[in-house]
Formats: sequence, structure tokens, C-alpha cells
Amino acid sequence: AVPGLGPKTVRRLWTEAGVESLEDLEARLADGTVESLPRLGRKTVENLAASIAFMKQAGDRRRIDQATEVAEGVVALLRETGLVERIECAGSLRRGRETIGDLDVLVVSSDPESLGEVFRTMPAVTQVLVAGDTKSSVRVAQGIQIDLRVVARDAWGAALMYFTGSKEHNVVLRELAIARGLRLNEYGLFPASEDDDEQPPQRRGVAPVAAETETEIYRALDLEWIAPELREESCRPGDVDSSDLITVEDIRAELHTHTTASDGVLSIEALADAAVAAGRSILAITDHSRSSAQANGLSEDRLRRHIEAIRRVDAERTDIRLLAGSEVDILADGRLDYADEVLAELDIVVASPHVSLRQDPAKATARLCRAARHPLVSIIGHPTGRIVNGRAGLELDIDALIEAALEGGTALEINANPLRLDLRDRHVRRAAAAGCPIAINTDAHAADQLSHLRYGILTARRGGLTATGCINTWSEEKLVEWIGR
Repeated sequence: AVPGLGPKTVRRLWTEAGVESLEDLEARLADGTVESLPRLGRKTVENLAASIAFMKQAGDRRRIDQATEVAEGVVALLRETGLVERIECAGSLRRGRETIGDLDVLVVSSDPESLGEVFRTMPAVTQVLVAGDTKSSVRVAQGIQIDLRVVARDAWGAALMYFTGSKEHNVVLRELAIARGLRLNEYGLFPASEDDDEQPPQRRGVAPVAAETETEIYRALDLEWIAPELREESCRPGDVDSSDLITVEDIRAELHTHTTASDGVLSIEALADAAVAAGRSILAITDHSRSSAQANGLSEDRLRRHIEAIRRVDAERTDIRLLAGSEVDILADGRLDYADEVLAELDIVVASPHVSLRQDPAKATARLCRAARHPLVSIIGHPTGRIVNGRAGLELDIDALIEAALEGGTALEINANPLRLDLRDRHVRRAAAAGCPIAINTDAHAADQLSHLRYGILTARRGGLTATGCINTWSEEKLVEWIGR
């Protein structure tokens, strides 16, 4: 899991330094053993130490896809009991955060006692932390804590709003309530009273102004409903119209994928079939360029044969439009991995950084900006090269990159692979505000990875992106014309 450690190096560390765990590696880095090994040295030690430190920053937070898999399994299991009237995950998962600390599951149930027993005895449970009438907490085999909260049917909206958060967003809403002579808590929006300090209104039998749905609570505060993805400190109520945010259903095109020509597992035909099944009408096949030897990158001759093969399949199909492309490495100095005359033979070029991901920020910015201004580049793929919980990636002046992309008529990519989610939400917000085109691609290497789109959409929504700002939503005519410029 440590970036910079391939199988050969791991074998050397095991056989020559006795490293069998992360703890062993840290010890051998500290005592000089690793530095003394031939062809490793001080720079390797520094890089490995930095990678381990970055990994530890994540703590117990899991990637969103890992948390989603656990959460959906729990929700499905509880639904099957027949004891659930309503159920939904709240917290940072509902807000679409890229990493999740723990899971909050809210339910309305006619038999909370039986439902709690089912929850606490799920096969994956390794420890029961709390066993109450309205709240149970467990830890499961994946190491995640899950809290199950049973809430009243008529207070569902208030509870969902409260436990979705964020804390900062809830503070803003409470302040708005106070300014209107109201009090907001997890049970509802109530008229404020001097007696609230002695006993909360729900315990005194006070009827709420609004509680059953989030929408009615927001409206009582003179607001339109705010999408969960926007409920962060950096996005105050009214900043973005939630009804305009991009959705999975808006996406028509997939513009960054890989086949067996490089490091994918599907043929051109099989990938096209999978894209049709996933609802795409346009598919760009963008296998790796020659410098990505570890990914079986294509030489110029192989690329030309691959282009011909893509176009043959495209000519045979009426259910999807195929584009012949390449994910071209952005070299350390900003040059691209193929000559311009080769790039000109492609329908679409996705230019991405894969190496030298610890560059000085000024050099990294200049590198990406040079590629973004290149007239044959359509999209800058996963611009920072980060790996969630694993690698920090390039530190960029994102505003400079956005300016360069606007000058070059280039889109910046949200890579929807949950390992990447790059651009990040805060980058998307700045790019969208500047009018920079955004692409959302799965970087799929297999059929099931096309479903990663939903994570890219969550990141886009957190950045306030609308459908019109995303090139993947455009009609075939508009998209092909834009790329063809």
C-alpha cells in the first residue's frame, strides 16, 4: 500500500532487511538499514518516510467506495427484515465526502427492539459498542463504526438534516432559526421559549413548526432545499441552486477508458458493450502512451494500429459512437509523450501526469499549464495525480491551471475512480466559477468500474457543478465539434 514500493523492492526489503510489516519498514528506515541497501539510498528513505506519514494522516477514515459498500450492505440487510419503514444513511457519506470516518444509519421502525437486535447480530459485527432502545453502535470486520438511530416518523426530516450535517452547516441553520424566533434541533423546528433552557420543546409537548421533511424546514427558514453535498462550511445557504446540480442521469459520454491494448481487461468490443449497458452513447478509448511502460503503453506503431481497430469497430456499431484517443503522459517538463503529428491522428487526447509527482509546486504548475495550452489536448486527466489516503500528488496553483485551460480551450477532469477523485471538490468550485469546462470520467479499466461515475458526480456536486458545465453531458454533435477544434 505504500506508494513507491513495487514488488521487486518489497522482495528486497524482505530478503535483505527482514521487513515483513509496515512497522518493520519504519524501524529499518529509522535505523539506516534501508539507506545502506544498494540502489536505494537517502532519497528513497525520505520518499518512503513521507509516503508512510501521509498514509497515517488518514487515520481510520475509509475511501467513499469502501464505506458505501459497507453501508449499502447494512441497509439491504435491514430492509429485508420487513421492520423498516424508512431508512437512509446520513453523515459524511450522504454529503459525498471522499473519505468517511463512521456511518450513521437512520430508520423509522414499528419494532425498534427487534430491529436493533438484528443490527447488533449482523454477521460482520465484531464488537457491540452501544445497545439502546433508539441507538445501537457496532464495529464491523472492515473496521468501521456504524451507528443505527431509530427516529420518529414525524421527525424524520429534522433528524436526517441534523445527522447529515455538517456541523458548520447546522450552526448556520440554527443561527437563522434564532434570528426568526425559532429553535432548531434533531426533533424539529420549534417556536423559541424561555422554558427551552429548562427542558427542550419536544419534551414539553410543543408542536414543531416543521419536522417531517427537510424541505419544509428549509422553507420555514426562508430557504430552498440545499443538497447534502453542499452542506459544508465553504458553501453557505443560497450559494448554489441545488436543483441545477449535475446528476448521474445527465451523463452521455465516457471520455477516458482503457482496453487490453494497454492495461485494461476488456477488448474494444466488450468495452463498448459495457458502456452501452451503462447508458453511454459516446465512448472514448484512451489507452496509455509509450512512457507508461508499467501500463503496457503503446508505441507509435501500436497506437496507429489501435486507432484503426477502434474505427473499424465504430463503423460496425449503431448503438454507440467510439472515439479513438490516448491517455498521453505529461512528461516532467510539460512535453507530451507523442509527437504532434501522432497526436493529430487521434480524435481525443487526455493528457495526464503519472510520474515526477513530488515536483516543486512551481515546476508542477508550469508543467500542467504547458499541457493545458497545447492545441491538441482536449482534457487534462487527474491533474494532481493524488491517491486518496495514499499519495498527496502534485501541489498546483489551481487558478493558474484553470487560466491555462481556458486559454487552451481544454477541459479539466474529475477522475471518478474513488482512488483519485481528482479534481477535488474545492478545485471544481473554482473551475466552475471561472467557466472552465469540466469532464467527469471513470478511467475504467474494467466493466464494473464504469459505475464509479457516481463518485465523480458527488465530487462535482460538492463543487457546485451544473450539467451545462460538464462536457460529458453535451450532445454528440456539440461534443464532437468541441473536441474537433
